[in-house]
Amino acid sequence: MKADTRLFGKIEIEDEKILTFDQGIIGFPYMKHFALIFDVEDGKEAKIKWLQSMDEECFAMPVMSPYELVPDYHPSVSDETWQTLGEIRDEDMLVLVTVTVPTDITQMSINLKAPVVVNLATNKASQVIVEDEYPVKYKIYDKVKDGKKEGE
Repeated sequence: MKADTRLFGKIEIEDEKILTFDQGIIGFPYMKHFALIFDVEDGKEAKIKWLQSMDEECFAMPVMSPYELVPDYHPSVSDETWQTLGEIRDEDMLVLVTVTVPTDITQMSINLKAPVVVNLATNKASQVIVEDEYPVKYKIYDKVKDGKKEGE
């Protein structure tokens, strides 16, 4: 699939790498196809990735693994959500959270309340609102700046 994106210019993503959100994402139910775009730094994937819409080329969200900063993050997800993703094994599950970088970078945060869950075996994905009391704006600037994980 080809796209002329605002952030990455013209890109081509192999069809088997397109993530499908049957319900769209929160606030954008019509956006159902996304690609996960990232650089490789020193042989490893960059910590911040981009969830690029293939339906709306000017839309991309920064995302990252919540476990980079909150290793004990274990959100409760409804059975209905699991059903939309199909049978999923632990090794095929990818959990991402959106990153917000406002003008005042010290207010940078991740959204632990609405993670994106991906079944890597099927490329089915869903953004869910978890049942736990996780914050929508979990401040991360100090942790990123100092390279610390929660609890260190």
